Amino acid sequence: MPWISLKLAADGETAETLADALMEIGALSVSIEDRDAGTDAEQAQFGEPGLDDPKAWQRNWVVALLEADADVEALIAKLNLASDTEREVEVVAEQDWVRLTQSQFEPIPISDRLWIVPSWHQAPNPDAIVLVLDPGLAFGTGSHPTTRLCLKWLEQTLTGQVNAPINAINLLDYGCGSGILAIAAKKLGAGQVVGVDVDAQAITASRANAENNHVEAAFFLPDTMPAGEFDVVVANILTNPLKALMPLLAGRVKVGGRIALSGILVEQASELIAIYGALFDMRLWATEDGWVCLTGTKR
Repeated sequence: MPWISLKLAADGETAETLADALMEIGALSVSIEDRDAGTDAEQAQFGEPGLDDPKAWQRNWVVALLEADADVEALIAKLNLASDTEREVEVVAEQDWVRLTQSQFEPIPISDRLWIVPSWHQAPNPDAIVLVLDPGLAFGTGSHPTTRLCLKWLEQTLTGQVNAPINAINLLDYGCGSGILAIAAKKLGAGQVVGVDVDAQAITASRANAENNHVEAAFFLPDTMPAGEFDVVVANILTNPLKALMPLLAGRVKVGGRIALSGILVEQASELIAIYGALFDMRLWATEDGWVCLTGTKR
């Protein structure tokens, strides 16, 4: 059976109220999305330390999933929206969602020796380091260029680029999502590995993924993360939160330690290099599909 997706524009003050109203009049599910996602206007994620908590983005899509026979215009009329409220309606076809999802996630080669492999696949290279990871509710399956860039940087950095025995290197993955970077660091030989995320769901996913990969890594919400500095800090987030988080992230890197930043578009790189350049010797490390990975050594 197909469904109907109804998207309604809303500002930050009305999005949650509109979402509640949609549920009350029969929506099967409702979500709130940033209308500016993927653009320079994208707002920082909720709850980042050092940022005001806006509770909602300022420009939102409130997305409702409706029954196929729903009278969309009648439902909209019940909401008493302004006549010029932007909206989008589309039919969501019935699918075998499990098979469809699985078909979209094939093994991903990061390098000859590092692969991401969904649990329903066999590793193409049995001698490779394999990250077993299924798509879930937290960001980080290896399909996005920024994740691949960070994984390649980790592989290079943890194979001789840091001036310490590899099993003595401690690493912080800030904005850990699925835990993929933390898990990769452990499999590449790092010692203590810590992951942090503002989303409790991401912490749950990271812990489960670490267990599935038979590695020991600790995951925390920002307010509960342990004190201390790290040899390596990786943050694959977005430009705006990376700018605001510079004091926090810099404070977690040892003098002489390394940092890697991604979630940054090519045209945003120079601004981040300048901001972090106050404390790090920063440079552009690599680019992929319009995204960059920056790296630096703390002075």
